Amino acid sequence: MRSYDDPCGVARALDHVGERWALLVVRELLLGAKRFTDLRAGLPSASQNVLSQRLRELEGSGIVRRRKLPPPAASWIYELTERGLALEPVVLALARWGSQAPMTSAASLSVDALMTALKSTFDAEAARGFAAVVELRLDHNRFQASVSPGGLALTRASGGADAVLETDPDTLRALVFEGRAVDPAMVTGDLTVVERFLGLFPRPAMSS
Repeated sequence: MRSYDDPCGVARALDHVGERWALLVVRELLLGAKRFTDLRAGLPSASQNVLSQRLRELEGSGIVRRRKLPPPAASWIYELTERGLALEPVVLALARWGSQAPMTSAASLSVDALMTALKSTFDAEAARGFAAVVELRLDHNRFQASVSPGGLALTRASGGADAVLETDPDTLRALVFEGRAVDPAMVTGDLTVVERFLGLFPRPAMSS
């Protein structure tokens, strides 16, 4: 692993997460463990060799750990350590900062990148007086978005929601950031809860 050989805290942090794809691997693991194939699906532009190398480096830095699930799954997964999870505010701050730059890609957001976009654009003022749990069913992914006076919490979970929104990641992105009207057929439960929820994520203004 290359080093900046600089005692500054910023440089020391970048010694561990400054290589290309490293922070995006962290982004993909913030909401839970994944298999290598799941990471590849979320980062399709990263080659298998580069992704493997980044994972080894992140393991070496104590940011990611690899473990084997017990039977019957018995598959290897990658997950963030406590040190890795502490990077969440950094990732969200970078997401807010980067979202003010002009869009340079027409590619779809990965599901976890979309969840990061929700967390980084959540408007607590717009959510004042609103509390609800919305389940987001995006293809085979299930998330619970809980809005409370404490803010927005996103977890991989299913069940116990006030309403369920079932769609795909591209459509959810359009509903949230492009103002597309929600089709009632997508919703199980309280439609007004879903509509209010979708209005809590203002599109970031572009910097001049």
